[in-house]
Amino acid sequence: MPGDGTGQDVMEAARIVLDAIGFDAEYVAADIGWEFWCTEGDPLPPRTIEVLKSTDCALFGAITSKPTEEAARELDPSLQDKGLVYFSPIVQLRQLLDLHTNLRPCKAYPGNPLNFRDDIDLVVFRENTEGMYGGVEFYPLPKKVFEALCEHPRMARFGEKGLENIALSTRIMSRQGCESIVRRAFEYAARHRRRSVTLVEKPNVLRETGGLMTRVAREVAADFPEIPLWETNIDAMCMWLVRKPQEYDVLVAENMFGDIISDLAAGLVGGLGFASAANIGDDYAVFEPTHGSAPKYAGQYKVNPIAMLLTVKLMFDWLGEEELARRLEDAIGAVIRDRRVGTYDVGMSNTSLEVAQEVAREVTGRSQRTGVTK
Repeated sequence: MPGDGTGQDVMEAARIVLDAIGFDAEYVAADIGWEFWCTEGDPLPPRTIEVLKSTDCALFGAITSKPTEEAARELDPSLQDKGLVYFSPIVQLRQLLDLHTNLRPCKAYPGNPLNFRDDIDLVVFRENTEGMYGGVEFYPLPKKVFEALCEHPRMARFGEKGLENIALSTRIMSRQGCESIVRRAFEYAARHRRRSVTLVEKPNVLRETGGLMTRVAREVAADFPEIPLWETNIDAMCMWLVRKPQEYDVLVAENMFGDIISDLAAGLVGGLGFASAANIGDDYAVFEPTHGSAPKYAGQYKVNPIAMLLTVKLMFDWLGEEELARRLEDAIGAVIRDRRVGTYDVGMSNTSLEVAQEVAREVTGRSQRTGVTK
């Protein structure tokens, strides 16, 4: 699913490396993104869901997203005034396919001039289907919803502002969702011999949702006595990631807080051009670089493809292709370290495809030197 904008560019770069490394797979194209919103009123057409059901996993590029009113204006005239509302297709995928775990490694590769430090190796586990991104929102606030919320004594005063002036976004968290993401973070830490798991929350203010997450995390941590659980507030975590990122290892958070700290952590290791992500469910996964579509750069092959190539590495990990994952990461690391090529963000002038071709050459050279048969 290349999507739109520079998603097309980085997907082309990924195919160069996938072909060079000898990955044995059938590639099935699927429609997603802004074009299909504008022409069909649905950025995630039902036919795409059917395609996904017939595949093992999905590799996703990037898509354009715009606010509700702006999105409505860009619909084809025949689709306007029909009550269609834009909703992020990647968020839809996470919910429709129950891709409950968002995994975001943030690792500093030596030689990257954008590294804050060279000893950063963080992994963020972000709950992917609940929390602030659950999609339960209202504007204006319906009277029935307002009246129901008036069960809480602090709600009534908002009615004085007029329901037509109130927007409401919910933060819904379940015990099941909290336990799932925390347990997966600890299991990952145990499997990879990580030093600690840090819960990132705000229970001193978000007492019910943050309190639930904190209580559940402590319960899960009791099953992993060899791995310490650290607890920190989201605002303090942002400070400590800038001051002492090398002291942290596995971070776990609800949806929005996980989004915030994973982008912050990405900034410590080169920015979104180096940030990969996996959306993982019980039996399906969608892999994506975390950068946006940057429509103004579409077709210019200007953006850094390393995020997408590291995303391919995550896909190999999930598929059990451990040797391919190792070879690819080694090749990416060598290209970053040697600085023969690079895109504009690292102070060089090569295209996305030239960087991919260099990684492909490194993969091929390494396979020949180590006796691996393609």
